[in-house]
Amino acid sequence: MISYRKRLAAVFILVLVIGLGIAYAGGKEGIAGWEKDSAYNKLYDLDEWDKFKGYVVSIKNITPLPGMATGVAVIVRDKEGGTVTVHLGPKSFVNPNTLGLRKGDKVSVRGCWAEIDDEEVFMAAKVKKGDYFEYKVRRTKDGTPYWTMSPQELAKEKAGQ
Repeated sequence: MISYRKRLAAVFILVLVIGLGIAYAGGKEGIAGWEKDSAYNKLYDLDEWDKFKGYVVSIKNITPLPGMATGVAVIVRDKEGGTVTVHLGPKSFVNPNTLGLRKGDKVSVRGCWAEIDDEEVFMAAKVKKGDYFEYKVRRTKDGTPYWTMSPQELAKEKAGQ
């Protein structure tokens, strides 16, 4: 007989795989301007790698460059009291309703700084909340966006964590 924990883990993995497949299927159609070699993703420069901590102020829709599909950003108040717009990815991949982040959450953000329309923004690779919540949108070692990966590549990436 399979234990409750094993059944729960199996259900969790199944939901994760289905969710990644849906994100992949939906994301390919809604990522105009967010593609791996797009002008936007070329702004993700590992020489600008950084991390900071703060509190979620809001979650909003964004269009970083003209012609891009709608994306999702988190506005984070940093320890100096300023706000940082943290780009997460295209809305077809990042669902604000299931993101797991809420106003007031303390977060740690890792990624790269970029300048878009004379505004300093942060292109996230990962957002952490507490000890157990981590929302990854890019491969840390090279910045490859998860929304550009196939379900098989995503599964391999998740297995390597």
